[in-house]
Amino acid sequence: MEKVEEAPPPLSSCSTLQNQQPNGSSPLSNKEGGGGEDEELRRLLLPDSLNLPHTPPSATDSNFVTYFAPDFLKPGHDQYIYRHANGLCVIGLAPTHVALMEKGGVTAVDFNVGKSDRSENKVTGKRKRNAQHLEPNSALCKVFANENFYIVRCCVKGSLLEVNDRLIKQPGLLNSSADREGFIAIIMPKPADWLKIKNSLLSREDYKKLRGLC
Repeated sequence: MEKVEEAPPPLSSCSTLQNQQPNGSSPLSNKEGGGGEDEELRRLLLPDSLNLPHTPPSATDSNFVTYFAPDFLKPGHDQYIYRHANGLCVIGLAPTHVALMEKGGVTAVDFNVGKSDRSENKVTGKRKRNAQHLEPNSALCKVFANENFYIVRCCVKGSLLEVNDRLIKQPGLLNSSADREGFIAIIMPKPADWLKIKNSLLSREDYKKLRGLC
């Protein structure tokens, strides 16, 4: 008797179609793990607004660590030190400096401190030639307010790289933006000298608590 060949199984019995997902779609319709990757990408590109700060950090907060020297040598002579990762220190008047509290604010700035005029010191080259080597109590300038004058100190031991000579013609920068355009000078301390003075300085939080600015 002639043998009759069996018909092939129906397509519905093929293993590829039997391995469908619970929702009836084929596993080939979605890349494995694709959903998780998409979710991770979405999380990175669209962060949760509840986790964002109320205000973006300033350039100073992003690039510097802020320290304060309150009552430096005299009561009310509060100064700040912004330290960059490369070691440079920016020196300026803290918001509670007595000169900024005077009626009318600062009206003049003089970098002639007797023995030398700091504004005439020009540093050149990678080796910082002609840089003046200053002590923490060295005078950087005098600021005048309400017929009084106040001496601004270096606060850290190091080399004077630059003074903000814009203050000579624009002393009002100290009243409007002492923490930015109104900085006084830039100092480069040696690492060992910085470590010696660092422990005597206050963090921003401790300074605010001391002056009741919280």
